[in-house]
Amino acid sequence: MSLKGRKCERSFQKECVNGDDDTLDSLLADLATVNNSRERANKLFQWLISPIPAKAFFRDTWEKKPILVQRKNPHYYKELFSTAKFERILREEDVQYGVNLDVTSYTNGKRETHNPPGRALPYTVWDFYESGCSIRMLNPQAFSSTVWNVLSILQEQFGSMAGANVYLTPPGTQGFAPHYDDIEAFVVQLEGKKHWRTGCISSLANFSQADIGKPILEVVLEAGDLLYFPRGFIHQGNCLPDAYSLHITISSYQKNSWGDLLQKVVPAALEIAMEEDVEFRQGLPLDYLTYMGVQNSDKDDPRRTKFFSQIERLMKKLPNYAPVDAAVDQKARDFLHNCLPPMLTSEELASTVQGAPTRWERGQVKDVGAQINTQTRVRILRAGCARLCSDGEAVHLYYTTENSRVYHKEELKSFEIKPEHTDAVEFLIHSYPKYVTVESFPCDAAEAKVALAERLFERGIIHTAEPL
Repeated sequence: MSLKGRKCERSFQKECVNGDDDTLDSLLADLATVNNSRERANKLFQWLISPIPAKAFFRDTWEKKPILVQRKNPHYYKELFSTAKFERILREEDVQYGVNLDVTSYTNGKRETHNPPGRALPYTVWDFYESGCSIRMLNPQAFSSTVWNVLSILQEQFGSMAGANVYLTPPGTQGFAPHYDDIEAFVVQLEGKKHWRTGCISSLANFSQADIGKPILEVVLEAGDLLYFPRGFIHQGNCLPDAYSLHITISSYQKNSWGDLLQKVVPAALEIAMEEDVEFRQGLPLDYLTYMGVQNSDKDDPRRTKFFSQIERLMKKLPNYAPVDAAVDQKARDFLHNCLPPMLTSEELASTVQGAPTRWERGQVKDVGAQINTQTRVRILRAGCARLCSDGEAVHLYYTTENSRVYHKEELKSFEIKPEHTDAVEFLIHSYPKYVTVESFPCDAAEAKVALAERLFERGIIHTAEPL
């Protein structure tokens, strides 16, 4: 084992803790009464990794090393998902092979996918399973309201999309080759048990089966246990001969690195620099092709040194032109498009546009245009459900409340905000979780305040303190 591997192994040896026994259903019921969506997210994440304190986890473990929680409580996660729910979804929902569900196998060092076309029905899915294939559900949040609720809350904890896959593996089989992922992974064992081996790598490079080497962690996860490993860590899981396995992997932080942000910052900075700084527009040396490039890389030529010095000098100037806030807003728009829509509590449903009293009754429409007035108290529905962004010419409000539970089924939702309304929208966003009166909006006219509130209410972005 490498020195790095020995360090990883030593760092992991103490990272095995025991958990408690709060149930998910009771927790979600309690969270529905929490007034602040950020507090909900923190409490739910704390339950997920309990008894590890969340602050300690993000300080000591997040993006650094695997950690194992063994609970000796097979019921801890049972309400999140189950084989019974899997069966119901296959029978009642339109689950499509290759879109919502994959059938895989890994034998003799070869991984195969066996997806037929069309809908995945129990008759064929369970036949594949009996033949030794693993079944992976790619987006359980589209079919399970519990998974949807959990992920829609957790995405505020991470500030990044939270996703999930469910894996059902027959006894004595393995569905996937050793691999790494580009996400932070929380493996939640729901039923049965599974044998896991995790290796330590320093970069996202290609590797073979042998590269996992002596694992820094080798453990059998049983129902109620949790395993976290950061992106880039090689891992593989296989079922023991005496038990099947059902687990759900909750993931986040995909494409959420400094490098991903710089991919947006640097091209924009270069474009601005070329517009504003003549030095970036100066021509390359007439003969640079004669001493630069791969075919000339071994040359000891002073012109190469001068060329690299000029590149370095220009790159040092580039941060002066970097539109960092605009690039962050691009990342924010991506996040809002990726987000699940919020799952409303019963109280929220009654106070949003979805619960407005307008209805058809006895041959006519009742309560059309339930009135919002200057004394109506409102607030943003969730801390992270809306964001103001500018493209330099116009300001738009981007929001998640009309997103689909199916990833990117809907286009990114936004609408233009009038210049005289931007301060009011900022005021609403920054006031969360407090309710504020429409009268307190920093707009000039009462009519403008009410019109803005009605528009935000119609899109589900705000809700009222009391049902209309």
